[in-house]
Amino acid sequence: MLRREVRRTERSGRPFAVALLSGDALTGGNRARIVGDIAAAIAWSTRETDYLGWYEQNIVLGVLLTEIGDADDAKAQTIAQRISTALQEAVSQEDYNRLKLEVRLFTPQASDGDGDGWRESLHRYVCPPQQAGYSEGILKRSIDMAGSLLAVLLLLPVFAIIALLVKLSSRGPIFFCQKRVGSHGRLFSFYKFRSMYVDNNPSIHRDYVTKLIEGAEHVQQPNGMYKLFNDPRVTPLGRILRKYSLDELPQFMNVLLGDMSLVGPRPPLPYEYERYRDWHRRRVLDVKPGLTGLWQVKGRSRTTFDEAVRMDLLYARTQSLWLDLKIILQTPAAMLSGNGAS
Repeated sequence: MLRREVRRTERSGRPFAVALLSGDALTGGNRARIVGDIAAAIAWSTRETDYLGWYEQNIVLGVLLTEIGDADDAKAQTIAQRISTALQEAVSQEDYNRLKLEVRLFTPQASDGDGDGWRESLHRYVCPPQQAGYSEGILKRSIDMAGSLLAVLLLLPVFAIIALLVKLSSRGPIFFCQKRVGSHGRLFSFYKFRSMYVDNNPSIHRDYVTKLIEGAEHVQQPNGMYKLFNDPRVTPLGRILRKYSLDELPQFMNVLLGDMSLVGPRPPLPYEYERYRDWHRRRVLDVKPGLTGLWQVKGRSRTTFDEAVRMDLLYARTQSLWLDLKIILQTPAAMLSGNGAS
């Protein structure tokens, strides 16, 4: 296939590329499963005219990408990023870190006397590590601290009114605390205004989550909804608080404590996390959980589970100061509209 593509390039002048995947993950004990997952991911992320095969039998996988247009660093980076993104969703973090991705660009060149008539241009890209700049930097933490302090000060009257209503409307504490899975799988205490009756049956939500996650790729939820509707555990006041996300306001304290960020994926419950597929878990392994995020302003509970995870992964890959500010500015409108909430 490579020889044929070289001859085609010599005739047409249109370059092509070869992406090479190597590493311990392809030669270890679980290689058959990993290669199958990689093949499915590449089929999803490439065109029908591209080809997948062994570049070096049972050691290096090759993806032949025909007629790529411009043969430059930007094109190589685009190809590497597209394949790398698909791999991150297909294999575990551990296996992903054991892969190496290279992109080689082939361009027709005037014969230099050796009879080849073409030259290989090599661009090497190791599968990109977790972002460590803005996502874990001083700037993001500074914005989290300043934004949370300002929100708490401005919303103190709202906090007081909600606390009084919760106390008067049903028996139980004002605040609800539970363990959630945070950055890199670490558990932390997660705070909300109580929106449910005390001593409720958690198996209702546990069963729903199990069915939703296990059937995420095969079962369409009614109206594409993510959350559990008509939950008998929720109080009348709680339904209003949830509709406008007012029960989430105490999580500004989680942001101040450093367990959460203003913007990021929502932190799952431990039993949710246990049922995640490998690619689902990247939503909490790649970035610190947040009070609001891309999913909250784009779809909220109107999306399916897999769609929500993909939005979280998209945020993890593309997060920046400007994206965070855009999401923060869009959040009040999403809260007040109540669309897709429950």
